[in-house]
Amino acid sequence: MTDHTDDVSRTEAFFTLHHRLPRQSPGSDATTRRLLALAGPLPDRPRVLDLGCGPGRAALLLAAEAGAEVTAVDLHQPFLDELREAADARGLGGRIRTVRADMGDLTGPAFPPGSFDLIWAEGSAYCIGFATAVRDWQRLLAPGGAMVVSECVWTTGTPSAGARAFWDRNGSLRTLPETTAAAVAAGCTVPAVLLQPDSDWDAYYAPLAERVESADPAAPGMEWALAATREELAVRRAYGAEYGYAAYVLRPADPRWTTRPETAADREAVRAVNTAAFPTPDEAGLVDALRADADAWLPELSYVAEAPDGSVAAYALLTRCRVGDAPALALAPVATSPAYQRQGAGQAVVRAALDAARVRGEALVVVLGHPEYYTRFGCVPASRYGIRPGFEVPDEAMMALVLDGSVPVPAGMIRYPAAFGV
Repeated sequence: MTDHTDDVSRTEAFFTLHHRLPRQSPGSDATTRRLLALAGPLPDRPRVLDLGCGPGRAALLLAAEAGAEVTAVDLHQPFLDELREAADARGLGGRIRTVRADMGDLTGPAFPPGSFDLIWAEGSAYCIGFATAVRDWQRLLAPGGAMVVSECVWTTGTPSAGARAFWDRNGSLRTLPETTAAAVAAGCTVPAVLLQPDSDWDAYYAPLAERVESADPAAPGMEWALAATREELAVRRAYGAEYGYAAYVLRPADPRWTTRPETAADREAVRAVNTAAFPTPDEAGLVDALRADADAWLPELSYVAEAPDGSVAAYALLTRCRVGDAPALALAPVATSPAYQRQGAGQAVVRAALDAARVRGEALVVVLGHPEYYTRFGCVPASRYGIRPGFEVPDEAMMALVLDGSVPVPAGMIRYPAAFGV
């Protein structure tokens, strides 16, 4: 066992190793920019809470490029001092406020409920646990706000014994689907997930490895910090293909709508919603035909949104299709009862179905529909990935959404279930 003095010395030694390094966790300015774009529209001067900010690489970028008013939080005062120095040097001192606080105890006048448009946590949520962070930080978001939270995850379902032994002692990683499930269980939807590139790790580890070689091992706690860091570097070299950082864009689920998989008792109501939402009964018939196709039907991806009175207000269906020879999902139909249209029910049920697909470990969704609507879920023209339908359709109307960036996106022709008749 170690006493409190040893723990303090080790913590300080760990921080000393990271002082004045370009990064304190895997990342890059390019990744920060991509995540900022994925977070969606923000107010002109968004209020951003950067948690576990370190010396503030992300905070500086958010202030300079997004015009954000940033509250930057860290427990280590020297990091905050570095950030304050850099902000003043860049003329951003008026946009960045530093607060020494524990991200696990965000109370007091600096953190009133509903006061931030964007919560940012690159490489820091592990300090209190991803699920705890996602659950507790939501109260700080203003209506329409979002969170960007990164987490180290397994990118394989069968990690090597050496990799698992290391991470069981240092965080017990989840897979991408398991981490998504934790976010959904905490009350969020998952508009986007970005698996960070290997270059983000290089940007962190290359300078850190140089620092390890130049550090004084005789300093208090440094022998332990050096041994732990060398082990971490060695594990990354040996097993880096088996894990990585995934950055999650999260939004609180719309509280107006309860979403869930359909049950047998919902079938008539689902038929009624599809019949009412479309000018012909064809879409209702399509659902019935897909239910009868054992190769296409995935019961847990037939989703409803309940109105306040418990009736079915909206419906979304994902069924098995293929792109080339690879499995994918087709999103169709999406229907909202006329009484509840333009009230968010359709969006809520689509987001819930897509989240359920991520939790299943599905990798790709294709959808034919209005670009103005489906781009809000992150869909882009399928042609960007070399995906094409077997019939003529405007390029912008045939869309795709990558759910799991850890696997290659298949290219080729979309092969729909027979019920689609194409």
